[in-house]
Amino acid sequence: MNILLPSRLQPRPSLVVASFASLFLCVAGCAAGNSDQTGTGGSGGAGTGGATSSGGTGGSGSGGSATGGSGTGDTGSGGSATGGSGTGGAASGGSGSAGRNGAGSGGTNGSGSGGSSGSAGNSGAAGRGMGGRGSAGRMGNGGGAPGTGGAGTTGTGGMSSTTPGMSAGCGKAPTIASSMYNNGTRIPIMAANMQRRYILNVPTDYNNAKPYRLVIAFHQLNGNDVQMYNNKYYHLMNLDTDHTTIFVAPNGQSNGAPCSGTGNGESGCGWPNGSNADVALADAVVQQVEDNFCIDTNRIFANGWSYGGAMSYETACARPAGVAMGYLRAVAVYSGSSQISQGPCPPTHPVAYYASHGTQDSVLQYSGGVSMAQNFAKANGCTWATPPQATGNHVCTNLMGCMAGYPVEFCSFVGPHTPDPTDSGGGGSWEYQNVWTFFSQF
Repeated sequence: MNILLPSRLQPRPSLVVASFASLFLCVAGCAAGNSDQTGTGGSGGAGTGGATSSGGTGGSGSGGSATGGSGTGDTGSGGSATGGSGTGGAASGGSGSAGRNGAGSGGTNGSGSGGSSGSAGNSGAAGRGMGGRGSAGRMGNGGGAPGTGGAGTTGTGGMSSTTPGMSAGCGKAPTIASSMYNNGTRIPIMAANMQRRYILNVPTDYNNAKPYRLVIAFHQLNGNDVQMYNNKYYHLMNLDTDHTTIFVAPNGQSNGAPCSGTGNGESGCGWPNGSNADVALADAVVQQVEDNFCIDTNRIFANGWSYGGAMSYETACARPAGVAMGYLRAVAVYSGSSQISQGPCPPTHPVAYYASHGTQDSVLQYSGGVSMAQNFAKANGCTWATPPQATGNHVCTNLMGCMAGYPVEFCSFVGPHTPDPTDSGGGGSWEYQNVWTFFSQF
């Protein structure tokens, strides 16, 4: 199945690719413009956490009407109201439903005589992401006493930790055949004019009326999607005991071409992201899964080790939830260092951020992992203090002062370049339960 990349997710301009040749790795109003009047358009208030509200509408005079401003989103539009005609008539503002990450715009003015001012617009409904403000309406014809449009009230926040976002696939039967997932089958998909692929796992008791988390697993250099399937997406699938999560593993590229190996890993396969092609792949995979399955669009996560960690970091910079085209709520970076390209990183918008790094890492420097965490600490409004460095058992530090809902956690451990750190007392790795707990708080 080849799915073309939707227009809202077209890749950004080319990014400068940084070299990863040294890596050796394995594993989201108007006023009534009446004759002899001018009108001032009302503006939608900014939604806290991302929703917009539409401005109220002005009244209309005899022979004229006024159209309220509408808040236009990426995938949704705000409501509008039209003033009635007749001398002295008034019109109320419409309720503005916020679109997904959109910016509101002011309405235009009608013409007529004797219109009264519009009343205040209603609150905008909660939206996903950060909405824009409505701009003022254009002036009506003529001079004289102005009719003033009502101002929209502030919309409510759209990134609630308890409110799920419902994707296009909710309530629908998927068009991806059941034989294409839960068995390691590689699903073909088009992205950035290349045929790429990914592997998909869906809970066996999937219910299309229930929104599910989506977790993306980016493999390391010399890895591939098959390896991610075999290790259960960095072992997180083993922790999904309540069957609330859908998992995907996109496949990387090598030497400008999609990786094509079918074994457990592939030499040279990674995430160079030339011309933003790998971010475009992530976009396409998320869109296809959202269109086919019921995804909680407020709970999309990514994790990866080493080169895969760098890809998780890059995607968080490029696609943070709450801005246009964004979708990542949180990421986990295992022993990542440096960024793939000069594009959207360091980050300018918040994404909840978890990272771990070994003090004895001889492949990617420990200090690089700390620097990446510091970049997201700044974007998330945290008070930066260098996390304590482990000398025995691992030490996890939650930074202070971060914006509500956007924590930064950094775990230091004594050990080499690995996604599976353990403490000196033996036992299994503590990493993945930490990550699952981190993702599950949202």
